This record gives sequence, structure tokens and C-alpha cells, in this order.
Amino acid sequence: MTAPPSAGDSGLPADANELVRRRLAKVEALRARGIDPFGGRFPVSHWAGDVATRFRDAAEDELKSAGAVSLAGRVMALRHHGKTCFAHLRDQSGAIQLYARADGLGDRYALFTDLDIGDFAGVTGELFRTRTGELTVAVKEVEFLSKALRPLPEKWHGLRDVETRYRQRYVDLVVNPRVREAFVFKTRLIQALRAFLDARGFLEVETPMMQPIPGGAAAKPFQTHHNALDMPLFLRIAPELYLKRLVVGGLERVYEINRSFRNEGISTQHNPEFTMLEFYQAYADYNDLMELTEEMFRELAQGLLGRTDIRYQGELLSLAPPWRRLPFFQALSEGLGTPVGPATEAPALHAAAAAAGVPVGQPGEVVALWKDVFDALVEPRLVQPTFVTDFPIELSPLSRRKRDNPRLVDRFELFICRREIANAYSELNDPVDQRRRFEEQARARERGDEEAHWLDEDFLRALEYGMPPTAGEGIGIDRLTMLLTDSPSIRDVIFFPHLRPEHREPPQGEPGAGEGAS
Repeated sequence: MTAPPSAGDSGLPADANELVRRRLAKVEALRARGIDPFGGRFPVSHWAGDVATRFRDAAEDELKSAGAVSLAGRVMALRHHGKTCFAHLRDQSGAIQLYARADGLGDRYALFTDLDIGDFAGVTGELFRTRTGELTVAVKEVEFLSKALRPLPEKWHGLRDVETRYRQRYVDLVVNPRVREAFVFKTRLIQALRAFLDARGFLEVETPMMQPIPGGAAAKPFQTHHNALDMPLFLRIAPELYLKRLVVGGLERVYEINRSFRNEGISTQHNPEFTMLEFYQAYADYNDLMELTEEMFRELAQGLLGRTDIRYQGELLSLAPPWRRLPFFQALSEGLGTPVGPATEAPALHAAAAAAGVPVGQPGEVVALWKDVFDALVEPRLVQPTFVTDFPIELSPLSRRKRDNPRLVDRFELFICRREIANAYSELNDPVDQRRRFEEQARARERGDEEAHWLDEDFLRALEYGMPPTAGEGIGIDRLTMLLTDSPSIRDVIFFPHLRPEHREPPQGEPGAGEGAS
């Protein structure tokens, strides 16, 4: 006995429900009438949002003199009234109301009423105001541009399941306007960062995303293999060492807006693939970059938001400089309630941490204790913009030593609302000192530290040719976007965040917005 055809054999998606089947039937009906349900070019003369903005307060005579407009976009609402029909058409700029009459469209009126929520259409018509004052296009011509086989989420509830929103971002963007606004903002933020640095003589460059030695950060890399060269390659964890090679080569102010990759956990603050700005300035130190960062953030907030006081997750923050500068060991001492420094031995630090309620377990290395105390007692208090400065050398293998205290380095991390936003330092340009530190990192790798820095002989060779005094900084663009858009998770500002493999639920039969009305 022959098995019945599967959904895939019939052209239906595997999870097709009755609503999808009804829309597929409409596809065949359109084709039977000689209409391509997945049509082609349509001459667009205007954007819906631009029309709505330009003519928002226009008088009737101005609307009449505007002439015909041709718009294309997705149908987001339909209201049928016998021989008349209202709809809302949305394109990337915004939305506008449409009005169609049977006696105005003739045979094409049936095509207009055959539209479903989510379909794409092109219309030409003239502007007028309804009795309620809403700006509207009186449709004179209509073209069917593309059929949506799946209904959009129900109108009044929208797409609210968080994982579904991230997994089906294409639907999230359609039904949640605030999501679109956040991503448009991110693009404008990146444009503003470029303008800020370009205006100060920085040159935008590109460095390899696949590297033979991953360097520039303490992180575990993703590894791949190049078949033709028969060699392992790593997705970059940071562009730092390549950008500093360019400074050696005479490019004294460079920056890169780059994708970096780290084989680490996923959380509201971490995604394995993320966007970062790194820039380097010769003849500067980390103090110069603190001033530059304050100026940058003030200019970004003022230019993009119109203010330097912002609210993030209910907390009021001021981005107006100057910002607090807090030395690392002063921060630890304030958190513990007792003075500690780089010379404090592990047993004493462990006892102080335990007394302060830090879950430190058995006594361990002092470096791990520094991190534990900072994470538990310092970071939660860093709400207003704060530069944490002067880190111990053990935590900063690429940073220049402080001249007045060689146990510390010229480095800062910028924290805002308990999150690290930027990391910067006066760059180590002594190749002998850098080799010693790389060798210590290599020993740490041998002891099992998968995030320790690799020894990069070519980078050391570059330093041996001479690198001028330089300061460099990395800024997490995704986290900065989170801050300026009041987004609680990094997944809210990455179009397609990484997720666990999808677990498919049985198809649901809930109708979409306006489903069955047309």
C-alpha cells in the first residue's frame, strides 16, 4: 500500500496548520487568475513614514496638490466594510492608512480584499483625511507583491515569548516596533562612533578575523582548519595585536569596528559573537583615553538622545563628565573594609574576603582572590560611570607598568550600571618585558588556564622594530547599545543571537491578526 504524501511532498511546511493551508489555497487561486503571488518590481515613489511625517499637519488643499504617491510594504491591518476596505501599510520608514473602494478599483478591488495580514502590496493613490482626521491614501491602483504563508502573531498579544523572539527575529522585527528602533539606533550609534574618531584623525582599518595565533584578550578561541595551507586557524578574540602592528608601521591613530568571537558561556551580557570598537593612539597614555572616552560618551548621548542623563532599567545615570576614577586596590579595600594591596598575601586576603561574606572556598592563589572580591563586592556598587584604574600586573599582560609602582599597570576598565563597557591601557612597547609576560602566560596555559594569552613571536618581532608610546581601548558596542536603549539583555541588540538547538512544538492553530476577515 502506498503511503500518503508527506507535508514536504505536497509543498507544505512540516508544521503547516489549517491557516497555512488556507493561505496556500489563496496562492493557487491567485495563479489561476493569472496573478503572480510572488511578484516582482514595483516603482516606489515615496516612503510611508516620510509621507506621514511630511503631511501630518497639511491642509486639504496641500494634500490635493501633492499628487499621486506610490507605496509598497507589508499589510499590517485590514478592516472590511462591504464595498470599502481600510488597511495599514508598513515599510521600513513607518506606516500609513489605505482606503479602497469597489467603485474606485473596479476588478482590482477583489485583489485588494484578497490580501491577508502580512502580505506585501504596492499601491498608488492620492492623499486625503478621513472624517476622524487620519492621513490616508485613497487607493487607485494595487499590485500583489508577495504572499505571506504564515500568519503573524495575534494582534493584541504580539510576539512575547522571549526565546521565540530571538529565534525568529524576522517576525520580532515585524510585530515589535521597539525592537526595530533599537537596531536602527545601534546603526546610528556605530555611524556616530565613526564620525567621532574620523574627526580626530583616526583611520579605520581591517585586520584578520582568522588568525594563526589568537591574541589580544584572555579568552578561549574557536578553532578551525585551513585545508589548502593545512594549518589550524582561530577566530579572533580581539584585533589588538594586529592593530598595534599597524602602529609599528606608522599608522599612528587607527580603529576597527569588528566582530570578535569567544568560546564562552551565554548570558544577558555575553554572546559568543559580538561587536567591538578598538582604537589606538600613538604618543598618548591611558589618562588621555579616559578624557577621550568621557568626551565620546557625552557626545554620543547628546547627539543620539538629546541628553546626558539617561535611565537604565529604572536607575538614573549621568554620563556628563567628569567620571569617578577608582584605583583597583582602593576598590578592594573599600569593599572588604580593610586595607589590601598588591603585596597582601593570599592567606590574609582569603581571611578578609571570608569575613566580608565572599564565597571564596578553600584558600587559593591571590590573583583568583582579587577577581572573587572584585566581582562580589566592587562591581555591584559601580552604578554611575566609573573608571577602575591601576590594575595589578598579573591581570594585565599587555599593559605598561606604572613608573611609580611596577606591581601595577596603566590600565582602566569603565563600568556603568555594574557592567564593564570598555577596557584600555597604556600599551606595553618594551619587547623584552612583553616576552617575559608572554612566557609567564604560556606557563599558565601549561597549568590548565585555557584563557591565558598565547606567545606570538611575530608580534614580538614587530615590537622589536619599535612601537611609539601608545594607548589603546576596546569598547563593547553591544553593551553600549544596551545601555543607551535601556535593553536588559545583549540578545535584544544582536539580530541573531546564538541559542540552543530549537525544540519544535506541535503546530498551533491560533489565528493571526485579522485572520479570516478577508
